[in-house]
Amino acid sequence: MTGRRNAVLIGMRRLPLLVLCLASWFAPLHGATLEQLSLGELIQKSTAIVRARVVDSYADFRGAEIFTHWRLAVEEQWKGQAAAEAMGPGGSVRGYRQGVPGAPQLTVGKEYVLFLWTSKSGATYLTGWGQGVFELSKDDAGTIRATRAAASETVLEHGTWRPVKDDGVQMQYSDLASQISASLGKGASR
Repeated sequence: MTGRRNAVLIGMRRLPLLVLCLASWFAPLHGATLEQLSLGELIQKSTAIVRARVVDSYADFRGAEIFTHWRLAVEEQWKGQAAAEAMGPGGSVRGYRQGVPGAPQLTVGKEYVLFLWTSKSGATYLTGWGQGVFELSKDDAGTIRATRAAASETVLEHGTWRPVKDDGVQMQYSDLASQISASLGKGASR
């Protein structure tokens, strides 16, 4: 009888662990948590900063992960080597779709100022995910505006690690270009 009682007790101890493991499968997945980056930090942490038009995109597998690649036509360069391509997590390939909450999406045909970093493997990514993407568009007066959408994911303040509200950024392109150039201590290269 003691052996049976011990088996029941062991089973009951394992039940909460099993429930916890199964709950993690059924619980909604939350997206990424991002460190809030100022414009100065984006400039400093990026290995390349370019004004580019997205001319094509495709997705492929990197191991079990899907990444979308955006081919770029660089029109202006402030820092680093001109990147012909940037990539981000998620996408669709061969009938498989992988979504990554908070991952930025670039649109073919649109123009952006992109803050990029290149890994040791040579892959080029967007710095700070969407924080490193400023979409360019003309307003009614014909002025080019640079807009960074508000982050849809949790953003933490550097140092305190407290959650902060990200409102995005909207400014004239000429002001953004001037701030980048001033921070780098030189004019833009073309």
